[in-house]
Amino acid sequence: MTSTRLGDRPWLAAYGAEIESELPAPRFDNLAALVKDACTRFADRLAFTCVVPNGMNGSLTFAQVDAMSDAFAAFLRHDCGLKPGARVAVQLPNGLPYPVVAFGVLKAGCVLVNTNPLYTPSEMVHQFNDSGAEVLVIVDMFADKLAQVIPQTGIRTVVLAGVPEFFPRIPQTVVRGVQKVWSRSLPPVPKLEVPVLRITQALAKGRSDKIDPQQWWDWLKSDDLAMLQYTGGTTGVAKGAMLTHGNILANLAQVQAMGRSHMAGEDCVLTALPLYHIFAFTANLMTFFEIGARNILVPSPRPVQNIQRAIENYPITWITGVNTLFNGLMNEEWFSAFPPRKLRAAIAGGTALHGAVARRWEDITGTRIAEGYGLTESSPLVSFNPLTGKVRPDSIGIPVPGTEIALVDDDDAPVPLGQPGELIVKGPQVMQGYWQRPDDTAQTLKNGWLYTGDVAVMDEDGYLKIVDRKKDLVIVSGFNVYPNEVEDALAKLDTVLEAAVVGVPDMHTGEAVRAYVVRNPDSVGELTPDAVIAHCKTLLTGYKVPRSVIIRDELPKSPIGKILRKDLKAEVRAEFAAKG
Repeated sequence: MTSTRLGDRPWLAAYGAEIESELPAPRFDNLAALVKDACTRFADRLAFTCVVPNGMNGSLTFAQVDAMSDAFAAFLRHDCGLKPGARVAVQLPNGLPYPVVAFGVLKAGCVLVNTNPLYTPSEMVHQFNDSGAEVLVIVDMFADKLAQVIPQTGIRTVVLAGVPEFFPRIPQTVVRGVQKVWSRSLPPVPKLEVPVLRITQALAKGRSDKIDPQQWWDWLKSDDLAMLQYTGGTTGVAKGAMLTHGNILANLAQVQAMGRSHMAGEDCVLTALPLYHIFAFTANLMTFFEIGARNILVPSPRPVQNIQRAIENYPITWITGVNTLFNGLMNEEWFSAFPPRKLRAAIAGGTALHGAVARRWEDITGTRIAEGYGLTESSPLVSFNPLTGKVRPDSIGIPVPGTEIALVDDDDAPVPLGQPGELIVKGPQVMQGYWQRPDDTAQTLKNGWLYTGDVAVMDEDGYLKIVDRKKDLVIVSGFNVYPNEVEDALAKLDTVLEAAVVGVPDMHTGEAVRAYVVRNPDSVGELTPDAVIAHCKTLLTGYKVPRSVIIRDELPKSPIGKILRKDLKAEVRAEFAAKG
C-alpha cells in the first residue's frame, strides 16, 4: 500500500486559512529539550495547580517544575544507578508529583511507563515485568499493594508520593489528616527488601548530587523510545505501545495545528482525565505546558462534584473529557446554572460523543465540544474537528496535518466514499510497535499503516465518522448493527442518563440487540424497558431496535470514564453459558 487508497485528500480544503497543511520541522530532538525550553521561557508563571474536592490546593511554577524534575533525573541516574533507556513505572493520579516525576524520567534519558493507580496487584506485576521496570513511583494511598507486588518483579527502588504533595504546609496537613483519620485511605507502608523513599527524600538526594542532567538527554534523538504506554488490556493482555520522542513531538505539533486559533499562553486547562492516559498526557500535560499555559489538576473526577471547586475557583478556558464526563457535568445544577465564563472550547475523545450531549453542551456553555479521534498507538491524535467553521455533528473531524488515512474492507481493498471500512492510519505519530510482541505488532502495523480496528465512513469533504469497533458489530439476520448508532438514539430519551449496547445470542436472528441503561435522576418520567423500546422504534429500523433492555444503577467504566462494553459482553457470555 503506497497511497492513501482514496486518491486525493478531500480534507485539505477544510483546513482553510487557520490550519497549515504541512507540519513544520520539529523544534526539538526530544521531549526533555521541550520541557527545558518551556521552563526557561515561562519560569515565573504557574504551571500546575492541584485542587482537591474541598478546594484546598497547591501550585508549582515552571521554574519549580524545572528544578524539581532536574533533581529527580539526578536521583534516577546517580542514586538509583539507572542506565539510558531504563524503564521507570509511574503509578500516580493527577497531582503535582506527576509532572515532576514524568519530566524527570525524560530528562534522565529513561523510559516512562505510565501505570493506572487503580491496578490490582496482578495487573501491576504483569506490567512491571513486561516492561522491565526498575523503579516504581506510586501514590502512597496504595502502598498496601507493594508487599504482594515487589517480590514478584524486578523493581529495585520504590518512591512514595501523596496527593497533597508540595502543597503549602497547612493545606497539606489538613488533607493528610483527613486521609488518615476520616477516610482512612493511607495504609501503613510494608517492610520491603528494596529501598522505599518519600519523593521529598528522592529530590533531596538528587539536589545534593549537583549534576546537570542535560548530559543525559542532550543525545536523545526523535527515534529514541520515550514511553511504554500500555493499551489498558481492553482486548486481551495489556501491551506496551512503544512511543518515541518523535511520535509525541509530532502529535503535539498536530494538536496545536488544529487548535492554535483558540489557544494562548494565558490558557487555563481543566485536567480531570488522568495524566497517565495518553489522551491527557499529550493534550493536557505536554501541549499546554509547551505554550506556557496553566494546568488545573483534579486527582479524581468521581463523583463529578469533585470537579466543582476547580471549575468555580479558576478561569477555565479549556476542558478535555469523554462523553460521560460532559454528560455528568451538565446534570449538576451548579454547572448548568453557572458554566465557566471564560471557556473557549472543550475536547472530546476516548469514546463516541453523543450528538444530544454535544448540542446540550453548546446550549449551556455557549461553546463547542470539538470531537477528535485517536489511539494509544498513535500518540494519540489522528483526526479532529476544526474549531472554526460549520459544526459537523457526530463527526470525529478531519485527519490532522501530516497524517494519511484510508478506509478498507476485509480484503484490504478501498471502500467507496460514504461506505464503511476499517480506518487505517499512517503518520509521524504512529508507534514503533508493541514492546517485545512482534506477532501483535505484525497484525497491527502493515506496510507502515496502523490498522485501528475501527469502522468509519468519510463524506465528500473528508470528514470522518466512526461507525463502531469491528469487534463490537452486532449482526442481526445478516444485517450489521453498530452499537454507537443505537446508543445515540438512546441518549435522546430524557429518562436515560447513560447507555451501552451489545449483542446477545438469538436462535432466530443469530444475534439480537441488548441495551443497558441508567436512569437520569433529573428526569420526571419513568424508565421502563417498554418505554425504551418504544422510543427506539421511532428512530431506528426494526432490526436495530433493542430486543431486551436491562436497567442498571451504573455501567462499568474505564479510568477515564469510557463505558466498557467488553465487561457487559463478558456478562452476556456467562449468562448464556449458564443457560447451556
